[in-house]
Amino acid sequence: MTGSPQAPDPSSQGAGSPPDPHAPDTYAPSAHGHGKDKFWALAVGAAGVVYGDIGTSPIYAFRESLHGAMGDGLTRGEVLGVISLMLWALIFVVTIKYAIFVMRADNKGEGGVLALMALAQHAIGRRTGAVFLLGVAGAALFYGDAILTPAISVLSAVEGLKLAIPGFDPSFVQPVAIGILIALFVAQARGTGKVGLVFGPLMVIWFLVLGALGLYHITDDPGIFAALNPAHAFGFLTSHGATAFIVLGSVFLCVTGAEALYADMGHFGKRPIRAAWIWFVFPCLALNYLGQGAMVLAHPERASDPFFLMAPDWGLLPLSILTVTATIIASQAVITGAFSLTQQAIQLGLLPRLEIRFTNEEQRGQVYMPQINWLLLVGVIALVVVFRSSSNLASAYGIAVTGTMLVDSFLIYIVMTRLWKFKPWMAYAIVTPFIIVDSAFFGANLLKVMSGGWFPLLLGGFLLFTMLTWVRGSAILMEKSKRNSVPMLDLIESLKSGPPARVKGTAVFLTGDLSSAPMALMHNLKHNKVLHDRNVILQVFTADTPRVAEENRAVIRQLSEDFTAIELYFGFMETPNVPRVLGLLRKAGGPKFDIMSTSFFLGRRTVLPSHKGGMPYWQDQLYVALARSSANATDFYHIPSGRAVELGAQIVV
Repeated sequence: MTGSPQAPDPSSQGAGSPPDPHAPDTYAPSAHGHGKDKFWALAVGAAGVVYGDIGTSPIYAFRESLHGAMGDGLTRGEVLGVISLMLWALIFVVTIKYAIFVMRADNKGEGGVLALMALAQHAIGRRTGAVFLLGVAGAALFYGDAILTPAISVLSAVEGLKLAIPGFDPSFVQPVAIGILIALFVAQARGTGKVGLVFGPLMVIWFLVLGALGLYHITDDPGIFAALNPAHAFGFLTSHGATAFIVLGSVFLCVTGAEALYADMGHFGKRPIRAAWIWFVFPCLALNYLGQGAMVLAHPERASDPFFLMAPDWGLLPLSILTVTATIIASQAVITGAFSLTQQAIQLGLLPRLEIRFTNEEQRGQVYMPQINWLLLVGVIALVVVFRSSSNLASAYGIAVTGTMLVDSFLIYIVMTRLWKFKPWMAYAIVTPFIIVDSAFFGANLLKVMSGGWFPLLLGGFLLFTMLTWVRGSAILMEKSKRNSVPMLDLIESLKSGPPARVKGTAVFLTGDLSSAPMALMHNLKHNKVLHDRNVILQVFTADTPRVAEENRAVIRQLSEDFTAIELYFGFMETPNVPRVLGLLRKAGGPKFDIMSTSFFLGRRTVLPSHKGGMPYWQDQLYVALARSSANATDFYHIPSGRAVELGAQIVV
């Protein structure tokens, strides 16, 4: 059935299915401790990857905040108020909420909205609709950030060339930015291993330059240190009414990327990420914002582009080049984050199987996904063409990030009360300030819906609907397959009374339900009328942990003399390499068969839409389109193509 649409049918997938009650306990103490010799190397790496997004915010965050505050002219109180809001947003959202608190929600060393969703579901003990919907919504909004960050970062950096290069034609900004972005996405196929070696040192230089520029200009007006007093932030909010709420949407730009502290926790560990922020990144950012504020107080005419105008004339071109480099790094980080999130979503059954290429033999977290890469590129270029400038893009930026942060706040409350056993009133007292601040930022960004904020909402809504369609369609498919299937134990009994011809070797049949006979087995008996000497019924489960210990990898049950049932468990950050695990089981005293003389039977279903199905016909069409994009199960489970046999059937969803 080559070329036919493939769904995550029971005979070829099983990922995303909840483990049986007797499944092994896959929870164990986190193994993300790091030796002292590696600690600072990890901290430097975190500065390059984790803080790339938030580290490039000074290019445009203060500028856009000032534009929102401008009336007849900036006053000293307005500049102090905006800087105070930005500093305390960094302190409260990044330091207190994420670095100190949310990162405690350690799902086997991994973080991010889907990891937090899985942790919350484990805390409750079952999948609940509310938690599932929150996690999926947060993941959908993240993709809006993954498209907006490269567009606004690279555009804002290239715009700096207008100041650095006399006579630079502004009409070249878009083509240059698009050229850089195309080169960036094309380079993704090479992997981030070698490039990652220079990420950290380059971003260290970037942050040092930020801090040095800030220190240089603080002397313009040392009174800027008054902004450290939160009274100026509250005073600005209470005295400027609706204007303050508008400015709040731009102030949020200084904390975009804060969720990366939690999302990238598995790559670097908590302590290096926290240390990099508290002792290096935050001081450099704070100094730069204070320096921008002091310069604007002393030279109000520089409010049009305070970041680039901080540099002396001789340093403007080097700063512009460094800025372009930093924005490329920031874009690289969020793109690879989208790859990792998609891999998690596939393992959790939220998306169809997509092609995943591993670009580093030693680092399994470094992946490249061609389909996601090119979709992101198309979206980013479309944003550059439509919005044309970083200022226009700033109107679209923020809603997606604030939405994800708000989801994190709700999910962390569930983890606190159900897993950490906080008393409800105590958890409520801790989480409520987070929700209030996140809601304020989210509401402020909603004001920008008509001027560009519609884009991340539209994209997030479409992706949310797509994921829910895939989950619902897969459930319908599973239900229909199970309804039309034969119980496995009944089949075993019937084969005893009418045994078919036997052939030598081992056959492995992948299924999504061990209690029912796999479709591929039934087709093999029906058409080939043979049964192998040894038969393995195999189901793959995705645990709600990032990784599963090898000793908890498999559960083996002997169904009869001819049939063995095996359950394999993989974490949602792991690669489901079925032949490798079966080979390890054989060496450890499991079923005695040679992988290279074993045939793997998989079911390939051609999915057809129906006017009388469980979903509207147009939604069936979307599900079929998603199924058509699904990668081959042979590749997904790393089964040697020469050992795989696919047997197809049609099914109406």
